[in-house]
Amino acid sequence: MKAAVLYQAGGLPQYVDFPAPTSRDENEIEVAVKAVAIKHIDKSIASGKHYSSVAPGENGRVIGGDGICILPDGRRVYGLGVSGMLAERAIIERNMIVPIPDSLDDVTAAALPNAVVGAAMALRFKANIQQGDTVLINGATGFTGRVAVQIAKHYGAKKVIATGRNLHSLQELLTLGADEIIPLTDDFHTRLKGPFDIIIDYLWGHTAEKILSTLKGNGRFTHPTRYVSVGSMAGDTITLTSDILRSVDLQLSGSGLGAWPKEQVGLLISGILPEMFQLAANGQLIVSTTSVKLKDISTLWDKDVSSGERLVVTI
Repeated sequence: MKAAVLYQAGGLPQYVDFPAPTSRDENEIEVAVKAVAIKHIDKSIASGKHYSSVAPGENGRVIGGDGICILPDGRRVYGLGVSGMLAERAIIERNMIVPIPDSLDDVTAAALPNAVVGAAMALRFKANIQQGDTVLINGATGFTGRVAVQIAKHYGAKKVIATGRNLHSLQELLTLGADEIIPLTDDFHTRLKGPFDIIIDYLWGHTAEKILSTLKGNGRFTHPTRYVSVGSMAGDTITLTSDILRSVDLQLSGSGLGAWPKEQVGLLISGILPEMFQLAANGQLIVSTTSVKLKDISTLWDKDVSSGERLVVTI
């Protein structure tokens, strides 16, 4: 079969012939792959910099963690790969598949899941979003941030404030459900007018430091704030003083691989993803994509796409 194979961490994947994978037991299914999104996490894992990275090995390995595929009985589903998904054939877990609505195209379906995971899992399980909450989304102009704005509104947020660097993308967020936008200038934190019930942060770094500084109390009662770190595009580390933590009613947590119990991952597969696929099929969840072919993987791996778009490989 043809596949995108990585031979060394940090290298470019190559379009080559590679042995087709085989299922090891009844819990695994061999499928034909239709579309796979290339996400920041895929590139981070391939580079060896992500905490879940695995060395490619002497014979290389197929990359890609999830995608849209066809089951042996002809059903079209989203699946999580046991083997790499950027290939003509792959192995997926039988109990980790989600049917795709007939009216939803492969490219949009492939683009959605990672963003839904990065948005819905944080909002539902880490931030415990409630009807009427005020939500600040830091770094909302990226693909996942744009999805998070829409999902926050879907889950009942009364007000969504979005920050970002791309002014054009920020303006577009106003059409996707954001109530207020704040450009990430040096003094953006001076425009933050809380209280916030929830802060979802895709940037971390110095932007997180500035946001957290605005929460610092003065010894009086403060508004409870659930702060969830989902990404670190602005840096992996911050300086956080103890007086901020001690002076505010703050719940600080992270949302990512390893941060959710099995029950919550089960709800993602059985309920959250099916709901979001249907919203997209109904035109109620809007995303932007750029579609490319598997054969061009070595030249498109580092391809720049417009802010807020997802690159999707079709097979």
